Amino acid sequence: MSEQDLIYTLALQNVPNIGDIIAKRLINHCGSAEAVLKEKPSNLLKIDSIGSITIKHLHEPSRLLEAENELRFIRENNIKTLYFEANNYPKKLKHCIDGPILLFQSGNISLENQRIISIVGTRKITTAGIAFCQNLVETLAVYNPIIVSGFAYGTDITAHKAAIKNELQTIGCLAHGLNTIYPKVHKKYMVDVENNGGFLTDFWSTAKFDRNNFLKRNRVIAGLSEATIVIESAEKGGSLVTADIANSYNRDVFAVPGRTTDSQSVGCNNLIKQQKAHLLSTALDVPYILNWQLEEKAPPTIQKQLFVELNTEEKSIYNFLRDNNKEQLDTIAINCNLPVFKVSSLLLNMELKGVVRPLPGKLFEVI
Repeated sequence: MSEQDLIYTLALQNVPNIGDIIAKRLINHCGSAEAVLKEKPSNLLKIDSIGSITIKHLHEPSRLLEAENELRFIRENNIKTLYFEANNYPKKLKHCIDGPILLFQSGNISLENQRIISIVGTRKITTAGIAFCQNLVETLAVYNPIIVSGFAYGTDITAHKAAIKNELQTIGCLAHGLNTIYPKVHKKYMVDVENNGGFLTDFWSTAKFDRNNFLKRNRVIAGLSEATIVIESAEKGGSLVTADIANSYNRDVFAVPGRTTDSQSVGCNNLIKQQKAHLLSTALDVPYILNWQLEEKAPPTIQKQLFVELNTEEKSIYNFLRDNNKEQLDTIAINCNLPVFKVSSLLLNMELKGVVRPLPGKLFEVI
């Protein structure tokens, strides 16, 4: 995108009463943002759903001046811009009707890997929620997914840190411009996130801090990903909004169930009860539902050296499956006296070693 095209696109993005849906309609009709701003109002009013209130501020001279100032900030801070019709724009977000016409990016994000999942949830995450989130990311690491979240307190920062720990790319979607960070206490994580991914936002550096921005930000979190995972949520919360948006985009949604007496599980339980989310009891549910496949490996020679390569817990699982043919995850966990989350991780490792394989119905058997 040329500098002139970018200035006009910025100007259009900043016009009051014109959101991303209307902006795209105008661009598609006129051919470019520059053509929109140079078109006669009388011609614009002939476009379906475009009224006088919509274009009231479109031709104000201040729009281009403000755009030039924002462009200066973009250039001075080495910010990358992603235009909705360009090849570098996130592919899944392109299919979202209200996806931003322009995104601003910092860091080292590479969107070539389309295994992208969003992890969201309460800011008041419990210790159990933290453990589940960490195990989820660790278990899924072999599939090399990109982990998206909102860089907020609780679930968000837990997901980002888990991604970094497991050397996965992570993207923080912000509800403000790239000239600041919220919450300020998370500034210490910025370098690690940018080294392992980066930040995306459609807010300008001049955007005022507003809690409504978080709801607008959530459409980017949902739109980037093929699936949104809700770890914990109270009866109401921003993560439930993200889940609803993901459903509206026809994306998969997962929710971690909890006890009916736990306040931070009410939202997740309701998503499952209302059939708005898959029940997520183990990390392996994600690749199973999304049909993720690991790369095929050459037939291993592991059978001859089986117990040399398996640890004590893996041997216990192997022996149980060998003696009982096909069994479900919960049954394996009970009989091997191991927690379910631990068994799911062990089974995945054993699958990679060529010892076991998953079957439909969440069954496993020895190869």
